[in-house]
Amino acid sequence: MIVCKFGGTSVASAEQIQKVANIVKSNPARKIVAVSAPGKRSGDDIKVTDLLINLAMAALKNEDVEEKVQTVVNRFKAIADGLQLDHTICGVIAEDLHERVQGDKSNEELFIDSIKAAGEDNNAKLIAAYFNSIGMPARYVSPKDGLVVNDLPERTFALPEAYANLAPLKNTKEIIVFPGFFGYTKAGILRTFDRGGSDITGSILAAAVEAELYENFTDVDCVFSANPKVVNDPVEIKEITYREMRELSYAGFSVFHDEALMPVYKIGVPVNIKNTNNPSAPGTRIVPSRPATGRAVTGISADSGFSTLYVSKYLMNREVGFGRKLLQILEDENISYEHTPSGLDDISVIMRSNQITPENEARILSRVKHELHADDVQMRHGFSMIVIVGEGMRNNTGLAARAATAISKTGANIEMINQGSSEVSLVFGVLQEFENQILQALYEEFFAHVRV
Repeated sequence: MIVCKFGGTSVASAEQIQKVANIVKSNPARKIVAVSAPGKRSGDDIKVTDLLINLAMAALKNEDVEEKVQTVVNRFKAIADGLQLDHTICGVIAEDLHERVQGDKSNEELFIDSIKAAGEDNNAKLIAAYFNSIGMPARYVSPKDGLVVNDLPERTFALPEAYANLAPLKNTKEIIVFPGFFGYTKAGILRTFDRGGSDITGSILAAAVEAELYENFTDVDCVFSANPKVVNDPVEIKEITYREMRELSYAGFSVFHDEALMPVYKIGVPVNIKNTNNPSAPGTRIVPSRPATGRAVTGISADSGFSTLYVSKYLMNREVGFGRKLLQILEDENISYEHTPSGLDDISVIMRSNQITPENEARILSRVKHELHADDVQMRHGFSMIVIVGEGMRNNTGLAARAATAISKTGANIEMINQGSSEVSLVFGVLQEFENQILQALYEEFFAHVRV
């Protein structure tokens, strides 16, 4: 059995959904299809998810939302018309949206989740209807029928019983069309995964049915060794390990959601990233392990939007529990951290800037100063993380020196260096204004004369 997921651009229009049908029909093993909400049809278009967020915000303000509801329905109606479906499905979608808008608003986060999920949920219903209309027996399955997730306040993740609940889908004779992006708590409350989380849904389904392969269809032929919007004609990656992909996804590789690897990683289901618009291209395979290629670096990625909490205290290294107390302060503010480079008398905690507000920043600085008696404490913003990734790095000497030399040629200062214990990644913290220059310089150093 193959589980395949189709992203927003793959299901953005009737023409794209016809391509999806042809792909599914071309291989009888493709029995489970996870779908996103309709994405952009062109560069200046608006994603259905964004339309739904606008709808949710208007509803929370008690504004008249009928026009916004109709805008969403019209997007689905245009798809249904292009697929020559009758308007029964549009009536189902309109009724669903009105019901969601009238839902409980006491918890704004959960209300917005419910509205946002309408994109994936209704697109799955529409696509299942289309498959049936062209003689491909299909059945819409709701996440309510098994994809159990945790309660607030933690980030959404599938509970262990979700896999057991979904496992019987492996016996399906029909094509299962399953909406991505969300699940339900044991109490029946809808919660969404992180945006882009349809990848997670597909991965959960692939793990639950112990699929032979998880195909993730998007709008590019493969994963590239660097961002093609920054680097001209980067090397294509034909095969990459779970660990390598996880590291690259963490730092800006938007092709595949980084959390989506965990379910398939646990049981060893390979992933194939493919292009809906060019399905014959081999794509990029993500596997547990791969043969050595003779090249130390597999890919380079960069992501901005990081902040650094710097703390200095003389003889910090002799103070038992200092690090735990520092991280406890961040935990109290519900803030996760990315890296903690340190010296004898100082430590930096690097975190995503979107978690920081003026209010919690002031509380953090005050608590660190007064509770931990720090000599100096500062919060700095505007950093990017540049990540060099490769399974071959552990057996390669001088790589950090080569990278640092390449960065120095751009005139940028290296604010932080961190290497994971797995030795498959090397992270440089830099001011985000230098991000693209550094990415280009590192690509030139490690890939300029390489083709695979």
